[in-house]
Amino acid sequence: GSKLKDLIVKRGTGEKKGFYQLIADRIAIAPDGENPMDRGTRLEEEAVARFVKETGKKANTDLVIFSRTDNPNIAFSPDAYIGDNEVVEAKCLNSASHLEAFITQKIPSEYSDQVIQPFVVNDNLKTLYLVFYDPRIPSKDFFYLTIHREDLGDTIEDYKRLETEKLALVEEWVLKLSY
Repeated sequence: GSKLKDLIVKRGTGEKKGFYQLIADRIAIAPDGENPMDRGTRLEEEAVARFVKETGKKANTDLVIFSRTDNPNIAFSPDAYIGDNEVVEAKCLNSASHLEAFITQKIPSEYSDQVIQPFVVNDNLKTLYLVFYDPRIPSKDFFYLTIHREDLGDTIEDYKRLETEKLALVEEWVLKLSY
């Protein structure tokens, strides 16, 4: 059937989502119908608390927005921060995506921008902890990936340049349309 079709992959392309969904179907507690975005927001605080408990790090969860001093429009708001050079981002995904991140130990592609942005904003940022939390998977409900500035190479500067260019274009259009 279609589940088997979801598993078929071309050589070298990695597993498809259906592969991880089949695992989730076997080991995770079924979703209860809660809106996934609401669920993610609701569980963020719990995820950060678990990170603090597991690592012993003192994370500040005050709601803040960090921005570049040379361009305040380049900003981000972390789920938690530890001093000036570490931040925590929590992801409470659907069970298949949670398992995919755990099995591959990779940042899900849809969150790569979100992982790079804190480094673009804060030149002193050394480490980002990407926390994954899904209590529907009792055997592996929590883990985190550690991303270091040096792991991202030129990507940070590329993003900063692109963002600066886009914001300059926005300003150009604001001037043109402000008559």
